[in-house]
Amino acid sequence: MASGQPSPQSEYESPQPSTSASCPQLVVDEETPGPSAPWVDPSPPSPVLGRKRRRDWSSVSEEEEEEEEEELQFPEPKETWVVETLGGLRMRLKRRRVSSVLPEHHEVFKRLLEDPVVQRFLAWDKDLRASDKYLLSMVIAYFSRAGLFSWQYRRIHFFLALYLANDMEEDNQAPKQDIFSFLYGKSYFQRPLFHKLRLQFVRSMGWRTWVSPEECEEIQAYDPDLWVWGRDRTLLPRALGTVED
Repeated sequence: MASGQPSPQSEYESPQPSTSASCPQLVVDEETPGPSAPWVDPSPPSPVLGRKRRRDWSSVSEEEEEEEEEELQFPEPKETWVVETLGGLRMRLKRRRVSSVLPEHHEVFKRLLEDPVVQRFLAWDKDLRASDKYLLSMVIAYFSRAGLFSWQYRRIHFFLALYLANDMEEDNQAPKQDIFSFLYGKSYFQRPLFHKLRLQFVRSMGWRTWVSPEECEEIQAYDPDLWVWGRDRTLLPRALGTVED
């Protein structure tokens, strides 16, 4: 159900070399990648080294320093070029995002599905307002981006990730309020702590919260027989609004 439109593609044809007429033409079809991949453990994952921008340290503000540190800690997903079509002297290449979702992230998700509280929530959300298959696949995508070890993920991470998925994809507040209602009832005491953990979790992902529909489908295709992928809103019976005569 994850919304989002694929990025527009641009196509250009490289100029023909003047020295050889037999060299193949290269047509490049660029596809702007989508992002691939909260309570964060007190010992965050080691930062990943990335490209460092040359700059004059004497003229850099503290905000710019923080932005560069975040770029080093949370690099964008890697990309690769793959051959899409090959015919005659023409070859088409497509730039494709390399997914950061690993088998261990799927295993973490399946382990949390066995949690009794998670199971009660999924059974309680009968209308799938907060937990349809696309929102649940986004949970796995977020797990892959948070950078925690598999054993560090707990029940709270499932609900934090699910809350973020609803925050990204749903237009109204009802699904998020459903999560709060299930976890805390009518009490508002724990909600500030939940939001604090949510902010930590988003930061651990490098603020990359958008998940493309294609990535959701890739996640579901990894284990298509997993029972939660049957949580499809389009398959729910519609309420009959007929009036008896």
